[in-house]
Amino acid sequence: MYQIVRKEVFSPTIKLMDIKAPDVARKVQAGQFIILRIDEHGERIPLTVADFDREKGIITIIFQEVGYSTIALGKLEAGQYLLDFVGPLGEATQVENFGKVVCVGGGVGIAPVYPIARALKEAGNEVISIIGARTKELLFWEEEMKAISDRLFVATDDGSYGRKGFVTDILKEVIAEGNVARVWGIGPVVMMRAVSEVTRPSGIKTIVSMNPIMVDGTGMCGACRISVGNETKFACVDGPEFDGHLVDWDLALRRSIMYKDEEKRAMAKGQCGGGCGCH
Repeated sequence: MYQIVRKEVFSPTIKLMDIKAPDVARKVQAGQFIILRIDEHGERIPLTVADFDREKGIITIIFQEVGYSTIALGKLEAGQYLLDFVGPLGEATQVENFGKVVCVGGGVGIAPVYPIARALKEAGNEVISIIGARTKELLFWEEEMKAISDRLFVATDDGSYGRKGFVTDILKEVIAEGNVARVWGIGPVVMMRAVSEVTRPSGIKTIVSMNPIMVDGTGMCGACRISVGNETKFACVDGPEFDGHLVDWDLALRRSIMYKDEEKRAMAKGQCGGGCGCH
């Protein structure tokens, strides 16, 4: 059993939890993910690690309540336990001194981009970070990102905080300054695709994390099967990070919505208790 030692609510749907998992914390690297299960009846939930403390044996996860299982997770409080917490899984981020790098986090993607930006800064890079969300309410960790970045830019779609517009608008300006060696873009699939298209003309190596399309997290279900450079890859075992210029984004977008109907049925079943015979 894995104890929730701290819970923080960023917004009605975005929450942070610190989980006591010393074995995972001892080995995890930036870019990797874990799989948790609330109880014996719960589904497996893959989440990219947002932070870790090796000394305390703590793994930090940040998630958005978007379906039945994440809503159930969000109802748990500090002091309660998770049944399973498996990891670290996936390939770690390639970290070295590239020079000037840009880390772009969109929405909940701010969480996984944080340890990557920190590791890149520790490796001697000039780190420029761009974070954004639809509204101010959905933004978090601005101060944390600022602390590990040489420069930080913030945007909201509706202009309720920071610059009005998209993270890609700011990315274009940073690229125009010159000398950007590498870009990381993590967030919704449509956002990562947009980041990749912005960097494509200049040929700047762009890394995306395909964690949004993972389901089982072990390569067994095939749900995260994508095409990268015309080769079939699995986001969970071959990634989650890939070259954004080589990803077949049309296929990735289709994969990201393939279980929406099932999720709707699960939500409806949970709301009615499942005993009415309607499912």
